[in-house]
Amino acid sequence: MESYPVPEAALREAVLNAIIHKDYASGVPVQISVYPDKIMLWNSGELPGDWTIAKLKAKHPSQPFNPDIANAFFRAGRIEAWGRGIERIMDACREFDVPEPVFQYDSTGLWINFSFPAKIVKVSIPNAKTREKTREKTREKILRIIRAEPGVSIEQIAKSINITLKGVEWQIRKMKKDGLILRVGPDKGGYWKVVKSGN
Repeated sequence: MESYPVPEAALREAVLNAIIHKDYASGVPVQISVYPDKIMLWNSGELPGDWTIAKLKAKHPSQPFNPDIANAFFRAGRIEAWGRGIERIMDACREFDVPEPVFQYDSTGLWINFSFPAKIVKVSIPNAKTREKTREKTREKILRIIRAEPGVSIEQIAKSINITLKGVEWQIRKMKKDGLILRVGPDKGGYWKVVKSGN
């Protein structure tokens, strides 16, 4: 079963919160930014009076910026109770043992920053050495195929090593630039020649 770096319930509540509390007079849309290690949501709007982030995260009365929109979502069954959105976000993150989001508020609006668990970030962001090893393995596969069948097409190489056509084309350009291979003759009817090993 596929799992997500941010609990679906927490992300859903964050999106609903942004829609309900957005200042629609600003004309600026809700913004969702996705990075390899986090998701950030922002909406224009203001917290009530003397409210702080601490009060927002604590138990508090419902004061939606747009009560009619909040009521519509409530009647549609999208929110269970007014004033519990932030609490539900925090509860969902605790339940799934992922980092609680960081809230930031300034004159422009409210940010909710969901950081991904370290184990997910480690898998999803390979370091430079890992990327280089992957490139080298792909290069070696291409060289092996070309040595065995100089007339092979790029499409056939892509199918053989199970990567995209664009991926193979990028590798071929790089290998030609590095002086590893060269093309003899036209695209159709020509052949590849290995000039030197990739090692």
